[in-house]
Amino acid sequence: MIHVFHQGTDVNQPTLVLFHGTGGNEHDLLPLAEMLAPGASVLGIRGNVLENGMPRFFRRLAEGIFDEEDLVFRTHEVKQFLDEAAAKYGFDAGNLVAVGYSNGANIAGSLILHYGGIFRSAVLLHPMVPLRGLQLPSLQGLPVFIGAGTNDPIIRAEETLELEALLGSAGAEVTAYWGNQGHRLSAAEVEAAKEWLDQYTTSDQANQ
Repeated sequence: MIHVFHQGTDVNQPTLVLFHGTGGNEHDLLPLAEMLAPGASVLGIRGNVLENGMPRFFRRLAEGIFDEEDLVFRTHEVKQFLDEAAAKYGFDAGNLVAVGYSNGANIAGSLILHYGGIFRSAVLLHPMVPLRGLQLPSLQGLPVFIGAGTNDPIIRAEETLELEALLGSAGAEVTAYWGNQGHRLSAAEVEAAKEWLDQYTTSDQANQ
């Protein structure tokens, strides 16, 4: 997969894995990563699917309707890539934080639903429920931040609440932040995600 890896200056921090939104690329969320966790190593990934020339992580049949077969295939594809990237760059595959926006948040969510503890924590910004009807793995104690918009024109509030309940039912510790900037990321949402992530990064370092 097309990607970029930046080695961080703080070896105690987890590696942030960045998943862009539709039409983005492996560089899109680098500024966000720097705001969330300065000094952390960062792996930005470009989705392998093109929709009208715009990169995505999996196909969809229409807006809001996913090609579930392709989503499952791409989920396993990304997992294999993460394992390969950890071996290539020498980062700890057991110490990853997912940061995904929109389509990227959906593939990150699918990775969590398929592989359980693949991430130490996850920042899912404007996600949907990636798949329904799966037998869920144990997500006991997995911290998940969901950023949502009360007036998001793409994602209904009910969808966000369903995802929150789904993850929570498997044991995840879900924190939801509700803004009013539609589907776009706001400075307040990013700041809330940073404050949330800081508490886990700080506690992890204290326990080392």
